[in-house]
Amino acid sequence: MAVRYGTSALVIKKTDKGEADQILTLFTKEFGKLQILGRAIRKIKSKLRPGAELFCCSEIEFIQGRTFKTLTDTVILDSFRNLRKDLARMKIVFRIAEIVDKLIKGEEKDKKIWRLLLETFKRLDSSSFSGLLIYYYFVWNFFSVLGYQIDLYHCFICQKKLKPETLYFDPEQGLICSECLSSQILQSKTWEEKEVSPEVIKILRLFIERDWDILAKLKISDKDKRDLASVSESFPSSI
Repeated sequence: MAVRYGTSALVIKKTDKGEADQILTLFTKEFGKLQILGRAIRKIKSKLRPGAELFCCSEIEFIQGRTFKTLTDTVILDSFRNLRKDLARMKIVFRIAEIVDKLIKGEEKDKKIWRLLLETFKRLDSSSFSGLLIYYYFVWNFFSVLGYQIDLYHCFICQKKLKPETLYFDPEQGLICSECLSSQILQSKTWEEKEVSPEVIKILRLFIERDWDILAKLKISDKDKRDLASVSESFPSSI
């Protein structure tokens, strides 16, 4: 008799297989990232279909076969209805799903990533915060959990505590103070595009500290929004 496994799961990707099946890519609370076969799940009358919709959070059951894990039951926990009505936020969720699918390889339980994903989905569904701010919050915390956290308090060259001034950002290493930037070691590099204001550094620190109370009180200028986007988008591409 096949052993049944149960866990909470977020559906992050679906791939059609054959006439009516699908391979579901899930991030689960108990098993990490899984790929599970949903037999006949594309049929309208499939009882599994509602709980296997993309970006749903569901309680699932599955069995381990010789070739595939096979889905046997789903119960929706949260469909994130408000999120689905917002095209801009749906695009953000697709970006998040792509990052997770690309960088999480094997089946390995990781409750920190599970909690971060669930928190991010819920904030995108119900929060008044900018969708992009929530996305950058996810990016910095996700890469931190994976072990790529950049030191936001010390210069990566001289290791001195950073002063509240305009700094410079290297996506592979971290922040550089103005003194080290002017040293002979760095004269051959161009850093103009990676200037980071003290305000943006503060936001990044609040991301890592997960301090939404203070984030809610900040007034972020258009320039700081552009700098935040530039720094956040260059960081993942360096991994």
